[in-house]
Amino acid sequence: MVELDALQRRTLIWAGLAVVLTAFDGSVLVLALPAIAGDFHARVPALSNLGSVLALGSIGALPLATLADRFGRRRLIAVGVAGFSVANFASAFAPSLEALALLRLVAVCFEVLVGGVATALIVEEAPPGRRGQAVSVLAVLSGIGTGITVLAYPVVAPHWRYLFLAGGVGLLAAPMIWTRLPEGRVWLGVRLSGSALRLLIAPAWRRRLIVIAATTALLAVLLEPAGLLFTLFASQVLHLSPAAISELIIASGVAGAASYVAGGFLSDRFGRRVPGTALTGATAVAASLSFATGTPGFVAGNVLWSSFASAATPVLGAWSAELFPTRARATAEALSSLAAAAGSVAGLQAVGLLSQSMSLGTTLGLTGVVAFLGALLLLLLPETRGAPLPD
Repeated sequence: MVELDALQRRTLIWAGLAVVLTAFDGSVLVLALPAIAGDFHARVPALSNLGSVLALGSIGALPLATLADRFGRRRLIAVGVAGFSVANFASAFAPSLEALALLRLVAVCFEVLVGGVATALIVEEAPPGRRGQAVSVLAVLSGIGTGITVLAYPVVAPHWRYLFLAGGVGLLAAPMIWTRLPEGRVWLGVRLSGSALRLLIAPAWRRRLIVIAATTALLAVLLEPAGLLFTLFASQVLHLSPAAISELIIASGVAGAASYVAGGFLSDRFGRRVPGTALTGATAVAASLSFATGTPGFVAGNVLWSSFASAATPVLGAWSAELFPTRARATAEALSSLAAAAGSVAGLQAVGLLSQSMSLGTTLGLTGVVAFLGALLLLLLPETRGAPLPD
């Protein structure tokens, strides 16, 4: 059990609210993709292009993340919530797939910002021996945000625009986060100097940055198209109903919620390096095999995929934050997301191209090899469990 003081509890509550809203807004497109594709008469190549555009949102998150390292965590989290809430509300009125892509690009920019800065803040404020468990709580809250979408969509399906309208609620939450989220004590205690980007490319941090970037890029080659096209594959290839898809997502979410807690415990008990590598590799295998089998394999594979990925989340969240100095931690998180965006674009374009000559399931299965190689790169990083956070 993580014991928190009053300030830490306030930090978790308001940063957690930001993460819940981020997950809710970020999951609408994936769950409603079959209906969106139907409304705009879009095929797999067009949807792959849509996903590629969304991935570029990480580029916009980078300069905002550098501001979080310069001016603090609290303000940028609040600004991020307001930003993606406006974009989500506007998405409900998108007249075309291209307009929706542009609005989602803006939303992703702020969602990536909030996710990275909130993780950095939680790791900085958590007790040193409980950072993995603290990140697992944040991950559970993210799962709750996704769960709200999962439960709500079958009720309104196929009217996906209603969920984007609901995403505007973040505009009410943003001012409260601005005024009530405490600024990080660790960040306040650090003497700021120079550029965060310049600091990260210094010899002390450069190798770590390259390894993290390469790993996230290679993983995204599989996980971005697999995550984006999950509902499309389930509905068009396996002919599952929206209710059946939601039931599968709920089952996977329940397994994932327990795995978040287990991953945080394993991370604080056995370290980051071995659990992180093993769970990430298992995620790549389970995700790729999900699409290479029939309905039973798809169901079992998705539950395992969710379990392994969820368990890996607090391990990698704590580890990546511990690897870099406080003066550039949010920037490092954004650079990792930028690398993931590059991998996402590569994966989505490859799937869009190959799906014209082979089945979608086979195409997604092949990208698993690339992702597994990315997981092995984590063995090149040092163990950081229990170590003081670098300034």
